[in-house]
Amino acid sequence: MNGDSLLLGLTWYVVFLLSTTCHEAAHALAAKLGGDLTAFHGGQVSLDPIPHIRREPFGMVIFPILSFLAGGWMMGWASAPYDPFWANQHPRRAAWMSLAGPGANFVLAALAALLIHVGIWTHVLAPPDSASFTHIVASVKPGAAGAASLLSVLFSLNLLLGVFNLLPVPPLDGFGALGLLLPEEAARKLQNLPRQMRGFSMIGLLIAWRLFDPLFDPVFTLALGALYPSYGF
Repeated sequence: MNGDSLLLGLTWYVVFLLSTTCHEAAHALAAKLGGDLTAFHGGQVSLDPIPHIRREPFGMVIFPILSFLAGGWMMGWASAPYDPFWANQHPRRAAWMSLAGPGANFVLAALAALLIHVGIWTHVLAPPDSASFTHIVASVKPGAAGAASLLSVLFSLNLLLGVFNLLPVPPLDGFGALGLLLPEEAARKLQNLPRQMRGFSMIGLLIAWRLFDPLFDPVFTLALGALYPSYGF
């Protein structure tokens, strides 16, 4: 692995830490606002990554680094605790808690898009000749190459995290968010289902990956079209 790959890996990891921390902090904050202080007392209502790393050290540190070194693609996970009794009593609040995590990722993707356009407007950055996951914007000045890489990964990774976690498959957030579309009693049963089918989580993740693979390419293309409406990406 050469120096450029290692630099990309470092950039990706910094963005991964920021993105997962914001995702879990949004879950924790939504739960706190809804009356569940479990994650708050665990320190998860914070943009400091340390409490989140302390809860999931393998998913936030070891596995992301190993996956990138092994395959050039960074994967990982994090989590925020919540009170199942609270979720059962307030299924709609729990559904909003589920939705908050992907919502934070879409906010970060939108922020990256805004900063990309600021960079283009100031002639520091420019649309690339061809776009990819880690190359959404190009640098005009050599000193801006790091910023271009950071904003590219920030945009793409948060788009990926937001869309993937919205898939309506347990244990992903999209499954819990379905409670917002259901009557309260049905939403309560939905919240309890993952706990009643604990062994289904891994199967659910495998199903999600199969669904996501053909889904993300058109979503990514649509996002590029929205980012650069005058370009034919």
